[in-house]
Amino acid sequence: MAHLIFTQQLGRFMTVPQVATDAADLRGALDACFADHPRLRGYVLDEQGHLRQNVAIFIDGRRARDPRRLDDALAPQSQVYILQALSGG
Repeated sequence: MAHLIFTQQLGRFMTVPQVATDAADLRGALDACFADHPRLRGYVLDEQGHLRQNVAIFIDGRRARDPRRLDDALAPQSQVYILQALSGG
């Protein structure tokens, strides 16, 4: 099963889960996670269901391709890291 790992930056706002999923793609994995942890959705996705600008997702070390579709394929052993992107000067 693929694993979704939410980094501790989000832990300032809520308990962050680590979720195992058998979803075939990123969108399916996120939807399954948010079904069990609905409050987390608003920190990761905007009102249109797109990835928020201050959030980055990496799948097996590579950044997710499309922040709107979130259709990257997941392998059974994929590691998906969801983190707040850092900005500033």
